[in-house]
Amino acid sequence: MAMGERRDQARELPERAETLRLDALVPAEFADQRVDAAAARMFGESSGISRSDIARWLKSGALTLDGRVVKPKTPVAEGQRLAATIERAPRFDWQAAEPLDFPIVFEDEAVIVVDKPPGLVVHPGAGNPRGTLVNGLLHHRPALATLPRAGLVHRLDKDTSGLMVVAATATAQARLIAAMGDRRIERRYLAIAEGRVIADQRVELPIGRDPRNRLRQAVRTDGRPAATRFSVRQRFAVHTFIEAELETGRTHQVRVHLASLGHPLVGDRVYGARGVVPPTANAAEAQTVRGFPRQALHAAALAFDHPLSATPLRFAAALPSDMADLLQALSGERRSDSSARQQ
Repeated sequence: MAMGERRDQARELPERAETLRLDALVPAEFADQRVDAAAARMFGESSGISRSDIARWLKSGALTLDGRVVKPKTPVAEGQRLAATIERAPRFDWQAAEPLDFPIVFEDEAVIVVDKPPGLVVHPGAGNPRGTLVNGLLHHRPALATLPRAGLVHRLDKDTSGLMVVAATATAQARLIAAMGDRRIERRYLAIAEGRVIADQRVELPIGRDPRNRLRQAVRTDGRPAATRFSVRQRFAVHTFIEAELETGRTHQVRVHLASLGHPLVGDRVYGARGVVPPTANAAEAQTVRGFPRQALHAAALAFDHPLSATPLRFAAALPSDMADLLQALSGERRSDSSARQQ
């Protein structure tokens, strides 16, 4: 089933003020950090709040620590309460419906599972106020406009393809978010990395925002815990086809962990891809590899218990054509490991 089959006009809702209510206790992992850094990590990922927003609210007294106005550099302690009620104009339109085409793998009254194509932004944001997955979902299921973040439970980067689950009711969203936090949603990716990954391995390295580039994440000692299991599917002379299973769900997790091993994804210039070309590639194969336009990453498998019925659900999404073409180009290389597992 594809989006965009209905012919009703895109629905525009008038802009209105957005009320943000922040109220949480500082967890042990953030103890002794600056209050602006801790608050940004506690609230930013789920609400689109930046560290500069946090600093501004602290300075104005809108955001308090145990009811007190404090400076952004004030250290926090475990169990202290950060709280604020803030009115702000919506920066982006999360309620405009647009007819967009993308596959729906499964849907019922409670959940929608989509196979996001590469290049599609998940939700409105800076530089992408419209034309996102959320806008398309609102066209397909207008009632999603009543849910926080239009029912999103997790997200994929713009240039990552594959499976996402979206909640269609408030109950389903709460239960799926809880399941995600408890690591009861299985997510597996297929990736093509530069270099030869020698063996299957589990990488457990904390991840946080890169202090030198806010568009990147980095392995940091003060980052959030992150763990990924990598399995080699196929080795080539200077590339590796990999399956990655997430144990946690940090921003750019697969990309950061592979780059930390010295194996950035093909096409991932943000994390150090060099455009490595197979030594035996012909001109066409070299162009396919060197010119790959995105990070070679695909969310291939998703499994979870239905949030209402508890029925186990499992979904798989075939490798998109661009990654299949990339593997085909790499298959012209002289195989150097005949025992490598096949897809």
